[in-house]
Amino acid sequence: MRGILQAGVSVLAIIVISAFMLQESKAQSKRAASDQARQTNTAQSKPEIRYTVSMPEPWTHLLAVEMRLKWDRAPAAVDLKMPVWTPGSYLVREYARHVQDMAANSSGRELAWSKINKNTWRIETAAAAEAVITYRVYAHELTVRTNDLNDGHAFWNNAALLLFPAGQLDLPSTVTVKPFGKWKVATGLPKVSGSANTFRAPNYDILYDSPFEVSDFRETEFAVRGKPHRMIISGEGNYDIKKIAADTAKIADEAFQIFGELPLDNYLFIVNVRPGATSNGLEHLNSTALQFNALNFNNPKGYTAFLGLVAHEYFHLWNVKRIRPDSLGPFDYEHENYTKLLWFAEGATAYYEGILMRRAGLISDKELLETKATMIEQLQARPGRFETSLEEASMDAWIKYYRQDENSINNQISYYDKGELVNMMLDLAIRSASGGKRSLDDVMRTLYTDFYKKGQNYTPSDLQAAAEKAAGKSLDAFFSKYVRGTAELDLKPLFVSIGLEIKSDDEDAKKAYLGANLAEDNGRLLVRSVPAKTPAYDQGLNSGDQIVAVNGLRASQTFLTTYIGDKKPGDKIVLTVFRYDRLRELPITLGPNTRPDLAFKPIEGLTAEQRTLYREYLESDL
Repeated sequence: MRGILQAGVSVLAIIVISAFMLQESKAQSKRAASDQARQTNTAQSKPEIRYTVSMPEPWTHLLAVEMRLKWDRAPAAVDLKMPVWTPGSYLVREYARHVQDMAANSSGRELAWSKINKNTWRIETAAAAEAVITYRVYAHELTVRTNDLNDGHAFWNNAALLLFPAGQLDLPSTVTVKPFGKWKVATGLPKVSGSANTFRAPNYDILYDSPFEVSDFRETEFAVRGKPHRMIISGEGNYDIKKIAADTAKIADEAFQIFGELPLDNYLFIVNVRPGATSNGLEHLNSTALQFNALNFNNPKGYTAFLGLVAHEYFHLWNVKRIRPDSLGPFDYEHENYTKLLWFAEGATAYYEGILMRRAGLISDKELLETKATMIEQLQARPGRFETSLEEASMDAWIKYYRQDENSINNQISYYDKGELVNMMLDLAIRSASGGKRSLDDVMRTLYTDFYKKGQNYTPSDLQAAAEKAAGKSLDAFFSKYVRGTAELDLKPLFVSIGLEIKSDDEDAKKAYLGANLAEDNGRLLVRSVPAKTPAYDQGLNSGDQIVAVNGLRASQTFLTTYIGDKKPGDKIVLTVFRYDRLRELPITLGPNTRPDLAFKPIEGLTAEQRTLYREYLESDL
C-alpha cells in the first residue's frame, strides 16, 4: 500500500511539474512577445506625432483626442501608454480609467488593437505608413492635476490626456486644439509658426509639463526683469486681475533676487476660480495651474492666502523644476518615483512663500510670525510627529499624503507643514551660526549653481553638505533629529537668536479639554478624528461617533465647546453618542488643555546682535 501511494505521489508530482513547466513556458513566451513589442517600438524609425484635441459637446465632459503617427519605416505594432501620475502630485491616479471609445485606422482602414495592461494599448499597424488613433477622455474633475470640461471651460493636464509611444519619451510632437465656440487657448507650450492653435513640444517631459486652459478667460500681461509674464483667469469672481498682476510681479522680483536670473523666456499663470473651490496649485517648467475660491479675493486673509499660493508655485520655478531632488526627473510615468526630499522640495517652497511676500511688503513681520505660531500649534496637536520622520513622510507620499484617514493624525505628519517649520529652523540655524552673513538663500543658490547648472539632481547628503557649507559647521545633529528622526522640535534657542520666544496662553492651559476633533455635517455633530493620549482617546470616544448630547443636553459644536470651556480639568461629563446607529453613553473625565494658543513675543533685554539678526531676517525692527 505504501509503495503504491509513493508511486501515485511520484506520478502526481510529474504531472504538477509538467503543468508548471508548460505554464512557465507560456509566461516566458508572453514576456518575450511583450519584450519584442517594446523592442519593435524602440527599434523602429521614429514617428512624427501629431495630436488634435477637440471638445465638440463640452456638456458631455468628453475631450476628443486624435493621435497621428507617421513613419518612414513603420513597425508591425506599436504600444501606446497613458501615464499613471503627473509630476508634482505624488499619487498614482490611474488616468487610463477615463479613456473610452478607442479606435485605430490607416487611410480609413480599421486597424486591430488590444488592451494589454491597465495603461497600454497595442495597435497592430500592419506596417502602414500612418496610424490614426482616436479616443475620448472623460473630464469632470476640476483640480490642478486632473481634467475638467464643461460648458464654461476646458482644463487639462497632458499626462492625463495624451498617450505616448512606449520607450520613446524623447520624441517631439505637436498639439492642435479645436476650441469650442469662440473660446481662447492658453498653454506654456510655444506656438507653431503660422498656426493659431497648434503648439510644439520637443519631448514628452515638456509636453506633460504644459497644461492647457481653453475658455473665454480674462488676461493681463506684465514683465519681470524684462521677461514677459501672462496671467489668465477663468471664471467669475470678486478679483482685480490688475492688482493681482502687480502684486505677483513684486513676488516674482523677490524670487529673482535670490538666484540672480529668471531661467525662462516667458511664464504663464493659469487661474481657475469657482465659488467654494479648494485652494490648489501645481508647478510646471514655465507655467503654473492655480485654483481658488472665486468669492475670497476681497477678504484680506483670503487675498493673502491667494498670494501665498502664487508665491509657492512661482518659487517652484527654481526649487523642484530646476533644483531637482534625486529621482524627480527624468520621470518614469508608469511607476512611483520615490524620494526622501519632498520635505525640502515642498517644505522649503512653502517656507519661501511667506518669505517672498514679506520681502515684497505684502505682509508684515507679525503676520508671518502669526502663521508660524499657528503651524506650531497644529504640529504639536499631531501625535504622529513622534511616529514619522520628514524623510519617511516624503517616501510615503505615494500611499499616505493624498489618502489620509481618521488615524493619520496619530501616525503621520505633513512634509509640507513640518517641512516648512524645519526649513525655517534651518534658515535660523544658518543665520545664527554665520552671524547673519549667510542664510537658506545661500543653500538655494548652491544647489542651483552646483547641480541644476551642471545638469545634475541632488541627494539628501548633497543638501546637508550645502547647508553645512552655508552654516560653516556640521549640522548632522540637526538633520539626524529633525529630518531623519522624530525628535520634538527644539525651537527656543533658534528663535532666541533673533530675540523671540514662544509663549502660550496661560489661561488656555487652565481650561478643561476633551481632545477630539469635531465637525458639523447637516446638523449632526460628528467626531472627525481622535488624537492619541487625549481624554477622548483614552476613554473610548471613536472617530465616526455622532455626539447628540452632553450631560443630557442637546449638543452642537458651539454648545459643546462652551460647555466644556466652563469646566475644569478633572470634571466629569457624560456624552450620549450614536455609534453604528446604536445609542450609548460614554462617561468622560476631562483633562488639562494641552493645545494652548501660541504667540511669538520679544524676549527681555534684547541685544544689538539679536535686533540686527531680526531686522536682516524679517526686514523690520523688533
